[in-house]
Amino acid sequence: MLILAKLAGILMMVWFYFGGKAQGENAVKWAILGLIGYWLTWWISNKLIIATLVGFFAKSKSMIFLITQLPIVCAVFVAFFIRKKLINDAKKKGLE
Repeated sequence: MLILAKLAGILMMVWFYFGGKAQGENAVKWAILGLIGYWLTWWISNKLIIATLVGFFAKSKSMIFLITQLPIVCAVFVAFFIRKKLINDAKKKGLE
């Protein structure tokens, strides 16, 4: 696994933890949900994107590097929407 993917996973966990804490929710639960969402999305997009695109750019090392970073971008994108959903649910819970 790439170092950037691991670093982004740790940052997602911290981001979700502080987001849960700010909403008055269980911050550890939020951090675990964020990490699972990130890693699951990373793993699925890694298997789909890397398996299909790396063969096209076998001779270009820079393109292979960029393609191997796409799963990180996909995982951060999905984690953003997971966090947004958790925040909306916390706000609805607070209004009731």
